[in-house]
This record gives sequence, structure tokens and C-alpha cells, in this order.
Amino acid sequence: MKHLPIDNILSHVEKPSRYIGGEVNSIRKNRASCTLTVALAFPDVYEVGMSHLGIQILYSILNGHPDIAAERFFAPWPDMEVLMRRAGIPLSSCESRTPLNRFDIVGFSLQYELSYTNVLTMLDLGGIHLYAEDRDDNSPIVIAGGPCVFNPEPVSPFFDAFVIGEGEEVIVELSRAVMEAKQRRCRRRDMLASVAAIEGVYVPSIHTGEEAIKKRIVADINQWKLPLKPIVSVMKTIHDRVTLEITRGCSRGCRFCQAGMVWRPTRERTPDILEDMADSMLASTGHNELSLLSLSSGDYSCIEYLMTSLMNTYYDEKIALALPSMRVETLTKKLIEQIKRVRKTSFTLAPEAGTQRLRNVINKGNTEENLLMTTRYVFDAGWKAVKLYFMLGLPTERHDDLKGIADLAYKVLHEGGKKRQVTVSLSTFVPKPHTPFQWERQIGLEEIHEKQEFFKNTIRHRNLNLKWHDGKMSLLEGVFSRGDNSLATVIAKAFSLGCRFDGWSDQLKFNLWEQAFRESNISVENFLRERDSKENLPWDRIDCGINKDFLIREYQKSLQQELTEDCRSGPCHNCGVCNNTVKIILAKDRQHADVVNDRKKAQKGDSTAEEKKYRFMFAKQDGARLLSHLETSKAMIQGITMSGLRFAFSKGFHPHPKISFAFATPVGIESNCEYVDAVIKRPIQNIQGYIERINASLPSGLEITNIEELTSTAESLVKTITGYHYSMYLPKEVTNSGQNNLEARIQDFLAMEDFTIIRKKKGKAIEKNIRPFVNTLTFNRMNYSIDMSLHFGSDGGANPWEILKNVIGLDDETVKSTKVIKTAPILSNRKD
Repeated sequence: MKHLPIDNILSHVEKPSRYIGGEVNSIRKNRASCTLTVALAFPDVYEVGMSHLGIQILYSILNGHPDIAAERFFAPWPDMEVLMRRAGIPLSSCESRTPLNRFDIVGFSLQYELSYTNVLTMLDLGGIHLYAEDRDDNSPIVIAGGPCVFNPEPVSPFFDAFVIGEGEEVIVELSRAVMEAKQRRCRRRDMLASVAAIEGVYVPSIHTGEEAIKKRIVADINQWKLPLKPIVSVMKTIHDRVTLEITRGCSRGCRFCQAGMVWRPTRERTPDILEDMADSMLASTGHNELSLLSLSSGDYSCIEYLMTSLMNTYYDEKIALALPSMRVETLTKKLIEQIKRVRKTSFTLAPEAGTQRLRNVINKGNTEENLLMTTRYVFDAGWKAVKLYFMLGLPTERHDDLKGIADLAYKVLHEGGKKRQVTVSLSTFVPKPHTPFQWERQIGLEEIHEKQEFFKNTIRHRNLNLKWHDGKMSLLEGVFSRGDNSLATVIAKAFSLGCRFDGWSDQLKFNLWEQAFRESNISVENFLRERDSKENLPWDRIDCGINKDFLIREYQKSLQQELTEDCRSGPCHNCGVCNNTVKIILAKDRQHADVVNDRKKAQKGDSTAEEKKYRFMFAKQDGARLLSHLETSKAMIQGITMSGLRFAFSKGFHPHPKISFAFATPVGIESNCEYVDAVIKRPIQNIQGYIERINASLPSGLEITNIEELTSTAESLVKTITGYHYSMYLPKEVTNSGQNNLEARIQDFLAMEDFTIIRKKKGKAIEKNIRPFVNTLTFNRMNYSIDMSLHFGSDGGANPWEILKNVIGLDDETVKSTKVIKTAPILSNRKD
């Protein structure tokens, strides 16, 4: 692989694996043979963006079209941005390192209002004008989708178009419109006019009147069985697992919940389709956890059957099941028993409010008894901790509602007993567009801090953990959620002042946001205030399918603490979403027992198979040299799993594959001799065949070179390997400045008995004599390299970076830029 300029700086950033690409199931097409190129841009770091199901779905759809090449972009972390700007390196794609401005369409996924400055960072680094009005015929069409675009106005000056609603169908129509416009060699204005004619697409420069933009809805998600081969991230992501969407939409009608309103109606996938998708996704990723995604997973009409079927299928492979979003009243004993069969995945429950009065106001619909009974089930089943989510500042909130949160937390803790932990997480209510509370005021910072202080003084127990969302973030979220296009000036100003990653507490620079509002002469309070129900709202042109009359009725019912029944089981409430083509779809009941038994019979009987231990030798080269030890281990485990081999597992509540890796290679060092020992179910009959299969399932730069069966008496890797040989290829400017000096330094070092360096560990300086760990050290004039052998023992060892810096005398930047290769092991039964 040719080293492109960005490779020169990756050794200097905090997490280089964010930027290397080459993941399993990623697709790199020949751009020259494609009619259209699409950049899928996520305005957050790689590990957040790659956890998002939507980007995987769109990637699969677009690259499934023979004439379209879709590639991914993520926001660089501030350390990377600094180096990119210093070196003049543009923001480029994960797949081909193509700059952002060389794509026909740039599509952003806007999941969170506090990512807006990251959008501008990516556009700027990608060589694209920030404002749509400044782009010419050679510029990409910059579009956005996601929940934030249900009020697109605060960022409308930056985008050429917005896709409102669900993207599976409209992204194909939009791509086709742009391809046809390109073939006709249309000017930019005409191309945007073609895009504006598509239902669900809002083009600010075209839709200048009062046109309503109706959201797009996929009538039946069973027709879209994607993605079946998700990209397997090289680093650990926020949700490092297979995500299986079992339901889209929710009809519970929580009055604060924008997602529950705008993604209506409820549409469930059928169990047979979900089972087939799970098979394909697990086989193509090697993941060991399957998450059943829904706004309320327990409401899926066949949830107990589906959980039992999936667990029976994957139990022997120790694949865990997770239900990430559960209402307390839907978490039954049977579900809990299924979840814990492999691993106890975490439990998060969301009562939202501390009293029944306030839960009725927000139409939560569950009771204190529901919560206590559910937590009792969870603790009795062996869980030691639960998390409870509550909101502060809900409409009509009183002091007794706050006290109710504290009381409820103590009651839940009492259900668990002395050795249990309860985490109480507090967020601030943000009134969102298209909800019954869209007219409500949002509390300000002073009120937020007062309420948080109440809980600091009230919840004081060693088994109760208190966490809260940063009030400053909630304030900004509220402003941009219900703001208008005047806020674009503030966003641009904040970006120019240096605001980035505003949704990260350690990165938020609130003082700069205050300056941006001040210099833009815009009042924050104007966007937090209560609105009149007859007032024109910035998002009124966006038709999410919900009638405003319905929202007003729900708001009035909230003031009377009146509940609205779930329309799946109760009467229609005339919200306006359903029609002849779009309606609620529930998974149909069937003879589940036969299906469960059939899937159980399909298992291979691995539990009784003969176990064998093997030693895998592999190389770690090119971009893979930037993977950490944990990232390398993750990739190898998933690659071996995808090949069809099955690990033997440890026993107990948290089973792990029986696998052990040799000593960690420092990040940035290439290696021809990495090792891992693993116990495999069933003997490997065709070694070479499995080498090829595993290599096809590894990220770029990792390659299995040999597999060897071990006897029962074989020594472990720790006892077998006592050190390694290395070759270090010095930059020519180093060798040109003094080869004789290099050789003299080496000879002086070898003549010493002690050579002490200073290591920093956990903020402390530690002295270490590294001379005993260096066996050989020589300078090769032919290829400007240094060859050495280092051994290690119970008292530690030395690494090549320390030799380059302390013995050879290179500065830190040159050390990181030096190519180092681990060439061979030093074995305990040999004399080297």
C-alpha cells in the first residue's frame, strides 16, 4: 500500500485507528467507472458514527447500485485537525482517501444539534464553501438528513437540500435525479430544482414560499433487509455489536419524545426475516452481541418468541442478546432469563419522572409498582447494578416531583439490598419540535443548577451513583432545537472561534458560545421561552405527518394529567399519520414452538466437539501497524469467527473465548511475527483453506501466515518467546548527518553495563536501566537501518522507541516517523 501524506501524521495522534480505513466489509469501488459519487458524512468521531445504523443502511443501499460509489467521512478529533491544517491535508474518505470536495453529493447525518460546528469543520477541511450560496457548478450538492432536520432552519444556510424522514427510498430517487442532471450537464440551479421535485426533499433556495415538505415514510420495513454485511470497525465503537432493527416507530405517545412522534407509525419486522438477518449479520461480522433495536424493544409483539429463538440458535456460540430500550412494564421474567443465559448485558430503565402525577402529565403510562417489580426481577436474576434515567424541568414540575425521584432511587436500591448499585442519571428536558410540548419553555442554567444541587444534597449513599447531563449542553440543544435561520450566524461565529465537539463535556467551550451569541446580537432566552399555540414556528413548513390539532389536544390533556392509550391496542386518536398506504404493521403470531425446535435442531452440536489448541502466526503491516493491542485482538477474534471456526469458551457468568495473545507490540511498529494461541472446537482439517478464509475476514494489513496445531504439553507463548529481533529504517536526513556518529553512539552503549532512562507512568517519573534487555545493536550502512534484538523477562524490557530516542538520540517527532519492523521472535529453546 502506498503511503499517502496522511500516513505521515497518524503516529502523532491519540487514536490513529480512527483514520486508517481498510475495514472488513468496507467497499472501495473504481470511482472512474461510476456515474455518481456520494460522501456519507457523520459529524462526530469514527467510533460514534460507526455505531449508527443509518449510515450502514445507506452505505449498503448506495454501494449496491453499480453506478454509485459511496464512501465515509467522520469528523477528525481536534489533535488530528491541528495536524491536518498544519500539513495542508484535506478531509478525505476512509475508503480511497479522496477529498470531500471531489464527490457529487455530500450527505450529512444530523443526529444531534451539538454537532453543527463539526459540520462546518468537515466542510472547511474538505475544501467546500460553508454557505450554500457561495458554491458554484463545480461544488458538491450538500444535503442533510436525520432527526435534527425536522427543524432544519438553524443550519439551512449551510445546506443545499434536506431529506425529511426515512432515507431508504428517497436516497435512491435523489441519486438518480443527480445522475440524470449530470448526464444532461445541468447547471447547479437546475440540478437543485430536480432534487426539489422529489417528495420529502426541502431545498431552501427553491422552496422560498410556504410549501409544506412532507416527510418520507417506508411503508413496510420488511422490504428493506439491510445491512446484511455491516462494516466491521477496526476500533471499539460505542455500540460494538450487531444492531438488528426489530421495529421502527412507536405509538406509546410520550409527550416529550420527538422520536416517538416523528417516526410514526409503528412497523415491525416479522420474526422469520429478523432471524435470517441475524444469521447473515453475525456470520459476516464475527460480533458476539446482538442488539434488538427499537424505541421500545419490549413492545415488539413477538418479543418473547424472538428472544427464545435467537438465544436457542446462538447459545453455543456465546452470543449475547441486548435490549437497549425497554419500558419497565414490558421487561418480564422470561425476557430477563433469556438475556442472562450468555452474558448479563446492562439494564437501563427510564421512569423519566419521580411521581405518578408527572408521569401522567408526560403520558409515560407506567407506575412506581412497575419499576419496583421490574428491578426486583433484575436483581433476583443476578444483576448487581441498574441505571435509572430521569428528566428535570418537565412541564408542571413541582418540588415534590424532584423529591419523588430521590425517594424512588432509594426504593429501587432497597429492592436490591446491600451489595447492589443504582445509578441515577439526570438530564434536562428540552422541548422538541413536533411534540405536544413544543410550545413549552425550557428552564435556564440557574434553574438547572438549583435542581442538580438539590440532588447532590439528597441522594447521598455509597450504593447510589448520581450523574447529570451538562446543563450548558442542554441549553444549547434547546436553542438550536427550536431556533430559526438567524442562528446560522452564531454557529459560523462559534466555529471560527474554535468550537468543536460541543456534545463532548471535555471539549465544550461554552464561553466561546456566549461570545458568539453576544457578537451576533442574538438572545438565548428568546429561544427558550414559552410559545403561543397560534405562533408561527420555524419548523411549521415541515410536515412530519402529525396534525397540529392532535398535538394541541395532547398538550391540553397533559395539563389535566390525562393519559392517552397506545393506539396499537386502543382506539385511533387521529394523529394524522396513518392512511391507505402507511399504517401500523405488527408481526403476526404463528406456531412458534415448531420454529424454535427447528432452529435448535440446526445447531452443530459444538458443545460435545473435540477441542484442539492451535497457534496462529500473523503479520501486522501498513495501516494495521497503528492498531492497538486490544484492537488487533478484536480483529483477530472476529476474523477467526467469520472463517467458520468456533472458539471454546470459559465457564461462568461472563464466558470468554479461550485465546491468548503474545506480548503487545507498540502502536506504530510493523510486525512479521505476531502470535495468538486459541482453543478451537473441532480439529481444523484444511489449514491452508482456513488461512485464506481468515485473511478474507481481516482488516487491511493483518494477515495470517501460519496455523500450527499444538500438543497438550506445548509451552505457552509467554514461556516460548523471550524477545524479538527488529529492523529500524532511519530517515535519510538522520543518516546523512552523521553515520560515524551513529556507530559511535551504538558502540558506546554496548560498552556500558548500565544505561538508565526516565519513563513516565501515571504521571510519575520512573528510572529504568534498559541495557540488560539489549542483546545486539548494529548499524547497517547499506540500507540505513539499525538491527537489534531485545529480550524481556520478569523485570520488564525495552521497546524500540526507547532505543531510538535515548541511544540513537532522535527527537520525538523523528522517532514516531521512523519505520520499525519486528522481524522474528527470540525463542526460549534457541541461542540467539
